[in-house]
Amino acid sequence: MLKRIFLFVMILLLILVAVLGFNTLRHTSKQIAVTPLAVLNLDQAGAAQRLATALRFQTISHQGQPDAAIAEFKKMHAHMQQAFPLIHSKIKRETVGAASLLYTWEGSDPKAKPLLLMAHQDVVPVAAATEQNWQQPPFDGVIKDGYIWGRGSWDDKGNLFAILEAVETLLASGFQPRQTIYLGFGHDEEVGGLQGGQAIAALLQSRAIQLDYVLDEGLLITEGILKGLDQSAALIGVAEKGYATLELSLDATPGHSSMPPQKTAIGMMSLALARLEEQQFPAQIQGVALDMFETIAPEMTGVNRVLLSNLWLFRPLVQRELVKGGSTNAMLRTTTALTVVHAGNKDNVLPGHIQASVNFRTLPGDTQATVLQHVKQVVGNEAISLKTVPGNSEPSRVSPINSAAYRRLNTTIREVFANTIVAPGLMLGATDSRYFDGLSENIFKFSPVRASADDLPRFHGTNERISVKNYAEMIRFYHQLLMNGNRVAAH
Repeated sequence: MLKRIFLFVMILLLILVAVLGFNTLRHTSKQIAVTPLAVLNLDQAGAAQRLATALRFQTISHQGQPDAAIAEFKKMHAHMQQAFPLIHSKIKRETVGAASLLYTWEGSDPKAKPLLLMAHQDVVPVAAATEQNWQQPPFDGVIKDGYIWGRGSWDDKGNLFAILEAVETLLASGFQPRQTIYLGFGHDEEVGGLQGGQAIAALLQSRAIQLDYVLDEGLLITEGILKGLDQSAALIGVAEKGYATLELSLDATPGHSSMPPQKTAIGMMSLALARLEEQQFPAQIQGVALDMFETIAPEMTGVNRVLLSNLWLFRPLVQRELVKGGSTNAMLRTTTALTVVHAGNKDNVLPGHIQASVNFRTLPGDTQATVLQHVKQVVGNEAISLKTVPGNSEPSRVSPINSAAYRRLNTTIREVFANTIVAPGLMLGATDSRYFDGLSENIFKFSPVRASADDLPRFHGTNERISVKNYAEMIRFYHQLLMNGNRVAAH
């Protein structure tokens, strides 16, 4: 009897192994085959210097003061005119709002849908008392040790000036685009984009413009970050999460701390916040995250390839591991972040009012309404009132990955960044491109920036920099992307 049971178990195991092996092998590569490109000859030193000069303009966005640095923006605009004479003599430029810019490069085919390349001019402030931690001063625009150092080199003047360098180079070569090309550069993206990106979108919409695709800043080319993947991975953001901040407030009777009630207001609010942190939205491998893992799985090695190729069996195990990491957890669920608490002003006085802010980044499929319902249910205290704040936004639509626009972007990345795996991804933060949902079905969030795990803290942090070599790749990427637009028509 035991022998039969053992034999039966062994047969089941063999069948399982065979099924796992079959599933793993049948998930073949989804990468586009490309022909290696000849490297575009560029004046790398000159391009690096032009970007470094732009970093010296302190185009800082401050919350509630979107126009505080207008003089600095104007100085940078003058630098752009001087640095890119062909653009400013051959392409129409409009100022939108206080300092945003819209360039229009007319295409040869009036029937072809135009495209929009985006970047933003503003930068975040340097955290107080951290200037001394920078290897190079944040606004000196220093080129040293093969890097361009300074606030904005990565986010987002690197993209902005790489686009301008590519367009200037194309103009110098006599290139005529088939599609009209718009360049949209907002000036307040870091504080919501209401005066910049949103205004540019409204202007184009008022002109009844429909775009072939929109490309804005976004996900990166990661190196050594995805476990089990030996090659670099370029993730194209095909959607971005929504932004939903709720304010929780609780009124109570103020009094002396020597005679506290059984339940204090701070205690009740603390319990509500603890419940929200403990009872989060469920994590699931679905939607964009599923597309990403299915695209990457065939390129992985070892057990990671087996696990991701057989999610029908290993999904709970994979999800449990992914939620342990901050970035991977955020891909799988609507996240909950306790960000602000105001309560009390003296150690022997019970406060009469408590207010807390909780920020949710919503997955496509969730909404501000579902967030509000979730919070009401989890908090379970009618004494705590809830209010949404201005500036909240729903998740974007998911752009299709089977479109010609996505394929063009995918192909260009593969051509310029050799041996790089390309996959769709979910943008966790908010970009100006969210305002363009009504203007195109294809809205992508991708920055041709190489980043290792050690580089990620530089984003909005200390020692922001871009390598001169990578910056040249960024220019080549935008140059090739626009060239490919004409080649698509030829085919």
